Amino acid sequence: MGMQRWLPCKRSDSEPMSKSRHDHVDGGYTIPGEPAVVDENYISWKKEHPSAISSFQRMINASKGKQIAVFLDYDGTLSPIVCDPDRAFMSDQMRAAVRDVSKHFPTAIISGRSREKVYSFVKLNEVYYSGSHGMDTMGPTQENKSYDDKYHYKTIDEEGNEFIVFQPAKDFLPAIQKMLSEMRERTEDIPGVVIEDNRFCLSVHYRHVKDEEDYERLEEEVEAMLVSYPEFHMTRGKKVLEIRPSIEWNKGHALEYLLDNLGFNDNSKNILPIYIGDDRTDEDAFKVLRERGEGYPILVSSKPRDTMAFHSLHDPSEVLSFLIRLGRWGFDNHHHIQD
Repeated sequence: MGMQRWLPCKRSDSEPMSKSRHDHVDGGYTIPGEPAVVDENYISWKKEHPSAISSFQRMINASKGKQIAVFLDYDGTLSPIVCDPDRAFMSDQMRAAVRDVSKHFPTAIISGRSREKVYSFVKLNEVYYSGSHGMDTMGPTQENKSYDDKYHYKTIDEEGNEFIVFQPAKDFLPAIQKMLSEMRERTEDIPGVVIEDNRFCLSVHYRHVKDEEDYERLEEEVEAMLVSYPEFHMTRGKKVLEIRPSIEWNKGHALEYLLDNLGFNDNSKNILPIYIGDDRTDEDAFKVLRERGEGYPILVSSKPRDTMAFHSLHDPSEVLSFLIRLGRWGFDNHHHIQD
């Protein structure tokens, strides 16, 4: 890669792959110097999914007497979508905003990345982490629960706090490691492919695959490999093919698991969950909030999208503004109660 600087990936009309089929919900960054185009579709879509910033006071009013809990996706939500997945760093301001929110409300980050990778980006001990699309979740321990099955284990962080780790896909680890080396062999002569080991799933990034033929071959290789691994399936993300175990577990299940471990079960009406995400995998969590009839699913998108979310934010900079307001309100409210 040499000295190449990684910048937020720009949308380009010259990209060879058809948008509808391959360019699933990309970052939507504007190229500097180009006039901003007013998108009538986006404006009318925003009427259906109003800004979470302009609706902030209404949300807060609805939270009276309830415990707010905050759930956040990582890529495209807390950090911009970038060309190199290893350089999806969050800004210091975003880290500070998440830290401030977590001082007043239980806060968790639910990502498709491995839990360790997300923690290496976020570096906050105050929040809970759920990686591999919820298949590797570190949450609070509850005294009245037994965690003696093979999918749970207890762990202690550097500050001596005890957490429970839940890994419902643990049985699949040996097969995932086998697939990782096989996938590397199958794709070594396809230029631009980056394979990311996300512990309980594999992410095959094709953002740098330039030719349509190469992309089609990549997809064929993934599908051919999966024939030998019937317990796995492929899903699509932002310029990425994800290979995941076919277990009934996704970000929505991780959200329910965390709410339960925080002491808020299905019957609890004293919780107000806020979930912010930009990816189609976040829709599973949005669906859970809709079905529970509580909380606020918020989609991060700069263009109209089919979504279960009630509200929207345009991009990570609006996520930052929203979190700063939420942290400030939490601080003011906390001190107001103490006074």
